[in-house]
Amino acid sequence: MSFQAYLDAIESKTGLTPRELVAQAKERGFDGPGVKAGEIVAWLKEDHELGRGHAMALVQVIRNGATISDTHVGTGGVHRDVSTELWLDGAATRPTP
Repeated sequence: MSFQAYLDAIESKTGLTPRELVAQAKERGFDGPGVKAGEIVAWLKEDHELGRGHAMALVQVIRNGATISDTHVGTGGVHRDVSTELWLDGAATRPTP
């Protein structure tokens, strides 16, 4: 599953865009330098019923923003993303490439 597909699945499950969840995380102080991933994962599980894999995708975005490594961009693997920039504003509003 691509990184973007994880974010789209999170939106389908929670009804919230990734950007909305990042905003919630910031409101709770989960974007601070000493915050451990486990704290964010626990919050996402408790409040949004997300599993570890999906929660860790959000941890990446909360900590590093919408830019990801180009490791899988343009490859043929199952984890292939089309861009290093993730779309955080909802699948319905994502421009077509």
